[in-house]
Amino acid sequence: MFAAACGSATPSPVDVGSGSLTGAGATFPAPFYTKAFFDYTTMYPQVTINYQAVGSGAGISQFQKGTVDFGASDVPMTDADIAKVPGGATALVQVPTTLGVISVAYNLSGVSKLQLDGPTLANIYLGRITKWNDPAITAMNSGVSLPSSAIQVVHRSDGSGTSYHFTDYLAKVSPEWKSRVGVGKAVSWPAGIGGSGNQGVAQAVTSTAGAIGYVELAYVVQTGMSQAYIKNADGNFVQASVAGATAAASHNSDVSPSNFSITNMAGADTYPIAGFSWVILPTSVSDAGKGKALANLFKWLVTDGQTEGTSLQYAALPKPVQTLALTNLKTIQAGGKPVLS
Repeated sequence: MFAAACGSATPSPVDVGSGSLTGAGATFPAPFYTKAFFDYTTMYPQVTINYQAVGSGAGISQFQKGTVDFGASDVPMTDADIAKVPGGATALVQVPTTLGVISVAYNLSGVSKLQLDGPTLANIYLGRITKWNDPAITAMNSGVSLPSSAIQVVHRSDGSGTSYHFTDYLAKVSPEWKSRVGVGKAVSWPAGIGGSGNQGVAQAVTSTAGAIGYVELAYVVQTGMSQAYIKNADGNFVQASVAGATAAASHNSDVSPSNFSITNMAGADTYPIAGFSWVILPTSVSDAGKGKALANLFKWLVTDGQTEGTSLQYAALPKPVQTLALTNLKTIQAGGKPVLS
């Protein structure tokens, strides 16, 4: 269950529905959801929320089985995923909730600044670059004393939307990665060890000298890990940031569940590994109170609730994406009646 977070709110007489909501899925937005859900239930104590951060793949699976009220994934469901939901495409709606950034974290004593480009990062994860003082790395880090020690690659062990965004980026900058490994929530990793969830990768990197791993920026900030500067499409080395994610998102003006990639986008300040996170909701809920609670929770989350993520390194949804979210939420019916107008 999500942990308590600080927040102050005033109860409101607005009818937002009632009931106990259960959700499961992505670890990428979990710090944001933890804070936001706590503050929402403080405002509306007639609603309780239990969110399990078990990974995007598990969240989709639990939604398909009907064991949760909502699923959460950093990658929208595919047609094959949707076919496994009773009722198919008309039985669900996918709603973008936040915009996050995937940082490349490392554990190298004495190295306060590390620069990497996409092809080099891909070659590290392909197992072709195995030492920190490899010429490809030293060429980008003039004046930095890099050790001859082995690079300890860390990746996700579970089905992960964070992995999808990371491999989506690698496939755009490395033809070999694209043809040999590909893009997905779960891939056959050529090198490294696995960690479960963003928290598992973060733990592995912080506890392993010489490690490198990809984690959502919120986890990097919370744990104080070092993060690399990544060369963007314009040739500038940039660190993961909210501003960099916002810049990336500005280059996709028609976001949808089938057009959501914002990796390796152009722009001087754009960070190249960013992505949206989504929730998967039923379009029909027989329990009127619970259906109303579900629709109103996520209406708040994609509007006023966006401010909950700022201090946790999540970017607010761009206006067109927020409009998409609200439009999609209007398809939800509770007790046979539309909840939102």
